[in-house]
Parts: sequence; C-alpha cells; structure tokens
Amino acid sequence: MVDTTSRVINDTVDGLGLPMVIDQVAVARLYGEPLFAMPQDLYIPPDALEVFLEAFEGPLDLLLYLIRKQNFNILDIPMAGLTRQYLSYVEEIRHRNLELAAEYLLMAAMLIEIKSRMLLPPKPAAQGHEAQDPRAELVRRLLEYEQIKLSAAKLNELPQLGRDFLQAQVYIEQSLQPRFPHVCAGELQAAWANILSRAKLVQHHKISRAELSVREHMSLLLKTLRGRRFVEFEALFDPSLGTPVLVVTFIAMLELAKETLIEITQAEAFAPIYVRLTYTPC
Repeated sequence: MVDTTSRVINDTVDGLGLPMVIDQVAVARLYGEPLFAMPQDLYIPPDALEVFLEAFEGPLDLLLYLIRKQNFNILDIPMAGLTRQYLSYVEEIRHRNLELAAEYLLMAAMLIEIKSRMLLPPKPAAQGHEAQDPRAELVRRLLEYEQIKLSAAKLNELPQLGRDFLQAQVYIEQSLQPRFPHVCAGELQAAWANILSRAKLVQHHKISRAELSVREHMSLLLKTLRGRRFVEFEALFDPSLGTPVLVVTFIAMLELAKETLIEITQAEAFAPIYVRLTYTPC
C-alpha cells in the first residue's frame, strides 16, 4: 500500500516509466490509485455542497419555528415581521424545489390575507361580543400543531424495540426429570371410553353347537296349544332362550302348519296373528 504522505519524482523506476511517490499527500483515491491533484475536468453539481441548517415538516412547522426563534407571543403575532421572514424562506426553497414550495406558497397567501384583513377596520360585532381577530384560526392551528409535535417527541423518547434495546433470547435446557401435566377427570373418562370402543372391535365370539330337535319343539307347541282356542303368535316364542331356540321353534311351527296340525290366522291386514290347533269334526 502506497503511503499518502509522499511526493512524486518524475524519474522512472528501473526504466519502466512508473512514477516514484515520495513526500506528497494524496487528495483522493480513484480505483485504488492515489490522486495528488484535483482533476481539471471534474464536474460538481451546483447543489451538491448545499447545507440545510434547518429542516421543516411543513408550513406550520416553519411558522412555529419563526415564532419561537423571535420570542413572539403566539396569541399576539406581529404579522408583518412574521410574513416577511416566512416569505424569505419560501423564496429560497422555491428556486430549489417548486413542488415542495407549493404548500408553503399556500400558507404565504394565507398570511398575506390575514395581514390585509388586519389593516382594514374590524367588522362590527354583536352587542356583548368582541370583534373576531383575523389571526384566531391561525393561532388555533399553531397551538394544536405544537401540542401534537410535543406529544410525538415524548413518544419518540420512549424505548423502542430494535432501536434502543433488543429482545433477549436465552436458551434454557430442560430438566432431566420430566414434569407431566395434571390430568382432569374428563380426560381420564374419555381415555377409558376409547379403550372400551377399541376392545369391542377385537372381542372374540365363540360358536358352540347345541342339540336342538325340531320334533321336540313341535311336540311342545302342540302341548301349548292344547286346550286353548287361540294363542297369539308372539306368545309362542321366549326371547330369553336365545336366537337358536327361536329359530327352531319357528321351523317347528312351519312343519306343523305344513302337516295341517295347526292353523295360522289373521282377522284382517295388519291385525294380530293367532295360532290354533286345526279343528277336526267328530
């Protein structure tokens, strides 16, 4: 790296035509090479070196600055002096940025209007009321803006995440002994119901062979019907004996009807069904 405190000797080094830098300060570096004099064709834009000492957020901000700087009473504003200072500032920004100056020009027109109204005789007010001050609306807006500006400054002084402090993130290792959450009665009941429902899906059904005789049940039916005129169909079956016995009893009834030993009758459609022994004339 070449020392910036060096001077240039026009002699060549080792016949290569390279300048030797000794005892001269480089004013800048261009692409890593030191420059010991300002280039003659260097172009600097006119507004490149402009310095703005004050920056305002709008016409009200500028007016409030001028009032506070001159220690004017905001309730009794000297419109001539304030308007003159305001117009001088607007004239400065109008040459630099016409779009930015549009809003300021609107406020300048309002100041001139207020100044003109103050030169005219006041309008007569109603009895018991004072004449309206042309500056009243402007003073109200300035006071409201000042309150909002002070409140915004107080909010800006509050600590903000990412600007004034960072959120701490600490990794804490879990304890080796696990801590299980407390289980309520409802959760325990739901877990037990889930186990029962799963048990029903895998339960075993054992089929056993029973010795049932159709002829024996035919005899039982005849014995039941003997001496009775009519017996209701459902009364001949006992559900407590199980499905196999009911099936055999029904088959025995069909066999008796086939052999015309019993009659199955019904008075009308959807009426109760009755069973009786077949009537045989003497």
